[in-house]
Amino acid sequence: MKSRFRSGLERGIADHLSELGESFEYETVHVPYILHGRSRFYIPDFILSDTGIVIEAKGRFDAEDRGKHLAVKARHPDLDIRFVFSDAQKAIRHRSPATYADWCSRAGIAFADKAIPDSWLEEPPNAPSMAALEALMACQAEAA
Repeated sequence: MKSRFRSGLERGIADHLSELGESFEYETVHVPYILHGRSRFYIPDFILSDTGIVIEAKGRFDAEDRGKHLAVKARHPDLDIRFVFSDAQKAIRHRSPATYADWCSRAGIAFADKAIPDSWLEEPPNAPSMAALEALMACQAEAA
């Protein structure tokens, strides 16, 4: 049977959320953004339904992904997008001293290593992020 998750990291996050009874959605929203003058869509991995936190699970985080996420953040500043890396201390480029964690810190993006921290799950709802997600879902429904 084919898994609906794209990686072991995604499967682990989903299993952990399910074990804790956390409600979430997986790859349900299309977030429009513009990069290099072209319209594109970003599909977040997880949306924590109770808080509006968006979780992106990443093994590799290449330059294309980093550019995409800066463009998404610029276009949708209310979305609370956070990363869970399989190795947050991995260098962003071969022989670079900068890591995925360093990049997120400089970009002002929350991140974790290997799993969603309990503190994220205990946060109150992020009203601006939830409103932004609801607006995106409404636009998506209208287009369908």
